[in-house]
Amino acid sequence: MGDRYYVTDSDLSERFPIYTRANVGEVFPDPVTPLTADTALYDAELGWRDAWIRMGAFEADEFPEGIFCQLGVQGGYCYLNASLIRLFGERAPGLSWQAMDEQFFGAQPGIPPYEEMAGDVRPDLSEKIGGTFAWVFSKQSLSDLDELTEDRRMTKELRDQRPDLTTLSLGELWDRYLGLIPIHRKLFAQHLFTTYMATVPVGVISGVATAVGRPDLIMPIIAGIGEVDSAEPSHAMWALSRLDPASQEFADGFAAFLYEYGSRGPNEWESRSPSWETRPALALAAIDRMRQAPDSADPAGHHAERAAEREAASAELLAMVEADPATHGQLAAAIGCSKAWLPGRERTKTNNIRLIHEMRMTMREIGRRMVEAGGFDDVEDFGFVRKDEMTALFADPPAMLGTVRERRAEYDRLCELEPPFVFVGRTDGPDTWSRRDAVASNRLGAGDVMAGMPGCPGQAEGIARVVLDSNDPFALEPGDILIAPITDPSWTPLFVPAAGVVVDVGAPLSHAIIVSRELGIPCVISATGATRRIPDGARIRVDGSTGAVTVLELP
Repeated sequence: MGDRYYVTDSDLSERFPIYTRANVGEVFPDPVTPLTADTALYDAELGWRDAWIRMGAFEADEFPEGIFCQLGVQGGYCYLNASLIRLFGERAPGLSWQAMDEQFFGAQPGIPPYEEMAGDVRPDLSEKIGGTFAWVFSKQSLSDLDELTEDRRMTKELRDQRPDLTTLSLGELWDRYLGLIPIHRKLFAQHLFTTYMATVPVGVISGVATAVGRPDLIMPIIAGIGEVDSAEPSHAMWALSRLDPASQEFADGFAAFLYEYGSRGPNEWESRSPSWETRPALALAAIDRMRQAPDSADPAGHHAERAAEREAASAELLAMVEADPATHGQLAAAIGCSKAWLPGRERTKTNNIRLIHEMRMTMREIGRRMVEAGGFDDVEDFGFVRKDEMTALFADPPAMLGTVRERRAEYDRLCELEPPFVFVGRTDGPDTWSRRDAVASNRLGAGDVMAGMPGCPGQAEGIARVVLDSNDPFALEPGDILIAPITDPSWTPLFVPAAGVVVDVGAPLSHAIIVSRELGIPCVISATGATRRIPDGARIRVDGSTGAVTVLELP
């Protein structure tokens, strides 16, 4: 079901018809390349199914063989199947489809309500999920999640043991890439399992805080937890920004930084995309922005403030339910295990990114050789070759050049478009989509307020800087308010010099929102159309506690 507009487009599910860019827009902000669709993306689909089955939410026969179901691709863009995620919420004890929408998708318009279908209600699976949830509360710190620590060690070892790729034959390089794919399925299953387990403590905290009329305590309680792997690069960049950039100390420190964090970068789940190792200028630009910021912008100080607020908010909410021992006990357990599962989610993501980077570096060596052989115009053109075309490419590189150019040109056209946030059944196709750089007709004026969702508590005032690409941070000055379309972790170093952040999309369990809370930057998410409606250069106020964004003065 569903029309195909690009070579990567997939079948779509009729049984589970609602698809959304929520959350996955942070993972794949750009279209999916043919190589990724044929390899890593489908193994991610299988890993997602493995995670569902592990937690007891679904049985294997509920998913069709050989096609995408949890994921879908339309017009080259990756979508999540919201119907499946909502059904998990309905089957899971203590959750609901509304709770899953709130945690994963945020306050976005145009999403139809859940409608029960035959086969949705499964008391047997609800019982299994309940057993899994009970186990979740036993984990009270990141160190309790042994599998995640082992995966971290293994992926670091892959970097340490990376061979000299220039000495491998084309066949050996391709075999290395293919050999990493099954590991990706395992790591992705771990990531999705951990992601859904993180909904448990957040759901309890949200439920209790809302029931006692204090929803304002939710965000402070899940901020400032610590041990968030995705925030580590920002802390390391800050330390580098305090050094003389011409010094040997900086040179040595930056080399160590690239070795440790070189896998990170924009669109980092896509092996064709650059990383900080392959394009160090991206990291240097972010460090330069931090260098201009005052010492008071140190993310460590912001984190300490958020950690103190977390302790105070937790104590306040616990005191409000002290007379109800059952609720008090459950809330205390939820607050405790949030310190395991929220940073655990970021650890599993970082583990995946390290693995994908080894895939990237392997394919870049193939790309380099194909450029020399006349098969590619650019090293990164390997992304436009399908899995079953790779052997033929090696045999006759120039024969593939026309196809690669055609796919790249269409990919670049799709990159300029804004795919629909949600669709049911099918989309109307890229020819009907707006351009990403289109200006909204309902631009905000002085005194206007737009409502988003609280992302990280705190208030900030500053000049709005609309930045559409994390590769181009130069317009952002220290103290400005960053207005961004999404916030994958490549954006988070830009949070540090910014006074505040406003994002078009996002939800409480979005990756980068977790990181923004770790860095302690006032943040508003799900501010629909902010990049189009907020005039660049306007002075604005951001209230990360209420989700309000106010235009104070026009530029």
